[in-house]
Parts: sequence; structure tokens; C-alpha cells
Amino acid sequence: MYTGVPLASAKTQIFEAVLGFLPDWVQITVLALIVLAVVAGWVVKVRRRLVRRRASRVGLPLPGAARQGTGADHLGAYTPPQPGQSGADFLGPYAPAQRQESGADFLGAYAPARQQDDRPA
Repeated sequence: MYTGVPLASAKTQIFEAVLGFLPDWVQITVLALIVLAVVAGWVVKVRRRLVRRRASRVGLPLPGAARQGTGADHLGAYTPPQPGQSGADFLGPYAPAQRQESGADFLGAYAPARQQDDRPA
């Protein structure tokens, strides 16, 4: 007697409907591959657990674990200056010029030409 209430989830019903159209040998192969994937996942999880347990007993670092450094190791260009260096050493293109020049020095080709005095003395 069917009461109209599905006993399985929608995913299960879709999965069964898709497999229902396939031949029996394909259904068995697909189900075997799914079971194999689940068992392989369990094996990998157990192996990781064993390796972690052995490493913690011996006191070795965990394999595959990244070495954790301090925050300053990852700052790159924002690392604070070392002793003996000033903050301007880390400004890069924003550092002030070594020699301050006047406005006329920056005119280049547009700077007024210097005229020679040809006046009689």
C-alpha cells in the first residue's frame, strides 16, 4: 500500500532511476566502483591516522605539513627594517630622491636656454 510519501530521498530516487535504464552489467560495475571509492577513502584515512600517530610518538614533524614561520617571514616588502637601516630604505619608488632639485631642473627640453651676454663692455 502506497501512501504517497516517498521512503527514499530525491537523490536516491534519481540515482535508482538512472541506473534502472542501464543494463545489469553496467549497474553492477557502477555500484562496484562506488564501493571501491568508499573503501579507498577509508584506507587513505586510516593510513594518515597511523602516520600521524607514529610521528607524534617519535616527535617528528608531520609529513606534508607546512613549516610555520613567524608573521614577519611572510611580510615580504612590508618587513620592518633591520637594525642599521632606515625606513626610507623600504619605500621603493616612493622613497624621496637623493638630491632635491629645483623646478627648473625638471623642465628638460622646455627649460629656457641660457643666453650669452654679447653686450659691449
